Amino acid sequence: MTDDLPLSPLEEDEALAAEYVLGVLSLADRSAAEARIKNDSAFAARVAAWETRLADLNGAYAEVAPDPALLPRIEARLFAAPARPARRPLFGWLAGALTAAAVAIAAVVLLAPPAPAPIVATLGEEGAALRFEARFDGQELTVTRVAGSAAPQGQVQEVWIIAPDAAPVSLGLMEGDSIAVPYPEAPAGWTIAVSVEPAGGSPTGAPTGPVVAAGVITDL
Repeated sequence: MTDDLPLSPLEEDEALAAEYVLGVLSLADRSAAEARIKNDSAFAARVAAWETRLADLNGAYAEVAPDPALLPRIEARLFAAPARPARRPLFGWLAGALTAAAVAIAAVVLLAPPAPAPIVATLGEEGAALRFEARFDGQELTVTRVAGSAAPQGQVQEVWIIAPDAAPVSLGLMEGDSIAVPYPEAPAGWTIAVSVEPAGGSPTGAPTGPVVAAGVITDL
């Protein structure tokens, strides 16, 4: 068994010249070899010698002229122009137009704001200085001040719901123009009222100030 000995510099140049002529070098190594051929006459001589030795191998293969149409075909496949759309018959055009119209209508329906919940009670007479509306959407009871202003400084408007023959139950304080409360239903015949209470709401759990508006819930 013999150990593999490293190549000497001359042997490495010889091997490099042969690999260059055979065309088995990587792009980087081939570029480096071409640079040496221009600047290193000894290495260029080795390359020329290998070209002479291997010249007979070329005779084993008949020279084949490339197809002149090959490159245009490859370019046509790589850089093909986008296909022009074929003319569609009138029926296809009409179907496309109807589809586009349907999409536009669906978009308008989806983007249109939802219709407001129906009014179930009006608190205050028509034209009154202070008036409220109660709306119910099936999940929330919303009371909105539609005329008049908020309570004076240091006071707050509190909203109550009152079942027949029962004590008032607070729905909350109207800090802004409306109050929305999750509620399972809007029972017809019940009363919604608004009273003016101290800041923070009624201290007793029942209206203590004046009731400024009230209305009865009607059937939806």
